[in-house]
Amino acid sequence: MLITNGTIVTWEEPNQLLTGHAVYIKDGFISKIGPQEKLVDRYRDEERLDAKGQFIMPGNTCAHTHFYGAFSRGMSIPGTAPKDFPEILEKLWWRLDKSLDLEEVKLSALVCLVDAIRHGTTALIDHHASPNAIAGSLDAVAEAVDESGLRAVLCYEVTDRDGEEKSEAGIRENVRFLERVHREKTAEGRLAGIFGLHASLTLSDETLDRAREAAPDGVGFHIHAAESEADQYDSLAKTGMRVIDRLHKHGILGSKSIVAHAVHVDARETALLAETGTWVTHQPRSNMNNAVGVADVESLMRCGVNVCLGNDGFMNAMWQEWKDAFLLHKIWRRDPRRMSASDVARMGVYNNARLFGTFYSEAPFGTITPGAYADIILVDYDSPTPVTTGNLPWHIVFGFHESMVTTTIVSGRILMRDREILSLDSDAIHAQAREKAGEVWSRFAGYS
Repeated sequence: MLITNGTIVTWEEPNQLLTGHAVYIKDGFISKIGPQEKLVDRYRDEERLDAKGQFIMPGNTCAHTHFYGAFSRGMSIPGTAPKDFPEILEKLWWRLDKSLDLEEVKLSALVCLVDAIRHGTTALIDHHASPNAIAGSLDAVAEAVDESGLRAVLCYEVTDRDGEEKSEAGIRENVRFLERVHREKTAEGRLAGIFGLHASLTLSDETLDRAREAAPDGVGFHIHAAESEADQYDSLAKTGMRVIDRLHKHGILGSKSIVAHAVHVDARETALLAETGTWVTHQPRSNMNNAVGVADVESLMRCGVNVCLGNDGFMNAMWQEWKDAFLLHKIWRRDPRRMSASDVARMGVYNNARLFGTFYSEAPFGTITPGAYADIILVDYDSPTPVTTGNLPWHIVFGFHESMVTTTIVSGRILMRDREILSLDSDAIHAQAREKAGEVWSRFAGYS
């Protein structure tokens, strides 16, 4: 397929904006980029995709999300509103995840994947939980991902909150799925795995050690850490150690591991994250919604921590996450100079691409360059002012909107064209979700 008549945003370092060029895709990868006239003449018999003056960009990515949360939208929580983060977990998420069977696990994932395609998010790292449907749950999510055509890294969040039997089942599910993706891995494969853990506050030392022992060689962990003060208080009470120190002691940190949030970490914990090469994901919308505080990601990055951008289960409109990160740190610091758009791009583009590159290492990730994965979006942004490599992050923060994504391509396959989703039947998926929501909500209410 040859994509023509657009402005190419390569997201290289340094970034390039290429006009008068075309992109040739073959076998799921970007084969050539060159002057349009030459490529049109060379590939005159290939399928043509006319960008019609739009931006041709690498797809957006999400470094931390929860597909299982789709049924929470519009759902009421019985009783008084949760007053803090532990109550949010107990009154909402730990009841919702128990309310899902395997069919609903897949359906919830499909709802989120429709949303991702529509908003140009082509790769996501999911953190799954369904305590009453553990065995096979990652296969159910993987089936949804496969049908969608998107790219995803999956895991099951091991926890002790439902007893030892279920924590062991969670460990087995991670190991089984990791062995599956290793066995089925191909150069163009879209599924990958990581070992999931919920959070320090719901994990004993024994379970952390069992998870470390069970994890295959070379596999990292995906865990919430220091999202609220409660995680630190719990760790100090149980072990006399702060959360990141505790995870380091148990071998959970490392260059293949992801720590979500890191809102309440101190200087030594920051140093440990940097020294071990652990990835940290920032989710400003979630942190504001849960009122847990603001992660000092500027300081984390200055100290050498790899900070990425996720959404924690919010809509997969990643440019909205950009905008909220850009604004939140200014009001928090009461300083309009804080958190420049280039810093946001560092997280949302470059660091995210590096993180995904640890899972998809057969080709360059998150860039439009020869040999890279052909994960591309077309963006209908009619700018009233010049767009340059220097000011593009500010155009995204102040001008881009997810509704401007018209076409989504993953591994060379068109998943959405001219805003029509082709890989999934979004109307049928939403209709089925509305039908199932009543059952899920009824079970949810039964856990009060």
